[in-house]
Amino acid sequence: MKEAAPQFLLTTFLLLALLLPTSAAGSTLELQVRPVYHGEPLLLDSLRYRQEKGDVLSFTRLSALLSGFALERSEGGWVEIPGRVAWIDAERRRLSISLDALPEGRYRALHFDVGLDPKTNAVDPATLSPEDPLNPNLNGLHWSWQGGYVFLAVEGRYRAPSGALSGYVYHLAREPNRTRIDLTMPLELSAHPTAVELDWDLATLLGAPQPLAFEQDGNTTHSRDGDPVSTALSTNLQGAFRVHQIVSSAPGITRRSPVQPLYLPPHFTPFRFVMDPRFPVPDLPRDNPLIEERVTLGEALFNETTLSRDGSIACNTCHLPEHGFADSKRFSSGILERTGTRNAMPLFNLAWKERFFWDGRAASLREQALVPIQDHAEMDQNLERLTAKLNADPRYQRLFAAAFDDPHVTAEKIGLAIEQYLLTLVSFDSRFDRAMLGKATLSDEEKRGLELFMTEYDPRTGKQGADCFHCHGGVLFADHQFHNNGLSPANEDSGRFRVSGLASDRGKFATPSLRNLTHTAPYMHDGRFATLEEVVEHYNHGVVPSDTLDPNLAKHPPGGLHLNEADRKALVAFLRCLSNE
Repeated sequence: MKEAAPQFLLTTFLLLALLLPTSAAGSTLELQVRPVYHGEPLLLDSLRYRQEKGDVLSFTRLSALLSGFALERSEGGWVEIPGRVAWIDAERRRLSISLDALPEGRYRALHFDVGLDPKTNAVDPATLSPEDPLNPNLNGLHWSWQGGYVFLAVEGRYRAPSGALSGYVYHLAREPNRTRIDLTMPLELSAHPTAVELDWDLATLLGAPQPLAFEQDGNTTHSRDGDPVSTALSTNLQGAFRVHQIVSSAPGITRRSPVQPLYLPPHFTPFRFVMDPRFPVPDLPRDNPLIEERVTLGEALFNETTLSRDGSIACNTCHLPEHGFADSKRFSSGILERTGTRNAMPLFNLAWKERFFWDGRAASLREQALVPIQDHAEMDQNLERLTAKLNADPRYQRLFAAAFDDPHVTAEKIGLAIEQYLLTLVSFDSRFDRAMLGKATLSDEEKRGLELFMTEYDPRTGKQGADCFHCHGGVLFADHQFHNNGLSPANEDSGRFRVSGLASDRGKFATPSLRNLTHTAPYMHDGRFATLEEVVEHYNHGVVPSDTLDPNLAKHPPGGLHLNEADRKALVAFLRCLSNE
């Protein structure tokens, strides 16, 4: 899984780099963005907003990159804030922007850009820290193989005046569409932070001065040259931001406290984390920095049958290296041949994920690792009984002492150790990767499949692609989000809804990586498709409409893409070259 490709190494010295509180001289201006519709707070995933031309729509995604911040002094002249880039996202509730170290004094205006200057837009994303707002693993706004960023992403569902229910996907990008926002606001900045609430009105964005109607003007744009939809969005953006209120002497801004490593022994060996140099830098857990002693313990536990109640199975029973750390079964078998209701997920490139399991119920790998151990249908082990057995084993006493400077076994330490091992399972050496490096060649059919994979479906512009890149774009071939991909309900599994309780999450499941597909069959959360041909046929003719169907699928004709046989075969051929050999 880890050989024969260019490698980028992260040592523990990087992993131990903590985000220390910063202190900056001068004043702080906090911009708080409020998404609204005609001035009222915006509700996501709510099909209730009426457009000027009659469409009723919802918003499932609202995300943007802002830069070029500057303040105009009352006496004239601008204070530029160079290098400051912000990412705002409504679903993530990431809507505050701190502008620090500003000169105290009186100001009369603020401006910023929705978008990036050419130099910033061309940055190599693999050089960015995990918390950089331009890190594509964080914002999901990079064009991946094409380079550059999406400046603004607005997606959702709509019901046209005809009654038809569909989806729309508007992605504003490219230098001509970088849009300047000018706002007049009297400010007096002092040693105390000041907050400004900005309304971002989506009714204006889609409605004035160039109103958009999805069926008439098009329900998708990726900002190609001369596209009237992107031109309208850029024009409307200029009036979509307004000052809602200014709050002087706002409460102090909370800084993140330093993270302390858990149970780090006084002597340890940093683990050399290996990844492809094109991959974004992952946000590895700062309280559990990778060390060889802990990775070794985690691997031993991963292969340890004592983790199951009757000693019959281990983690590796359902997660085999030759199957991409999955098990080739539709439903895995636990102890006593008990079976679950979901397909075992492959375990690789987990360092770039934020939530785990098909429904995202676990927020960390250490939490995820303990769930199957206790699950009745899987290992059915009691954690107290497990720790007692491991504490009585001299081998594990030595391993835990080396990894934690203490031989005493606890459930928390088991989770931390298994987390470390799982983080090291990195996959990046497929034939496609080697072709990108000039060390292999794709066939004409595979090249056609790649073209289809990366091309949107947009009859308005004459595009008839497979539209895979929206959810499976980038070098990881996954966006690590949750989507309803139009599967017909086969049981009572409601997916993400089980965890969140939100009606908008019904039928949504985690997006798996498309790497190693030839090793990880069967496919989907319930393993319903045995072959890649069946998967492609689902997206071609089998997509089932529903209230939560992803907009990128809802925008397609009824049933799906309607690709011809040659294109379907080409797409499968390309998918097959994404596997490590």
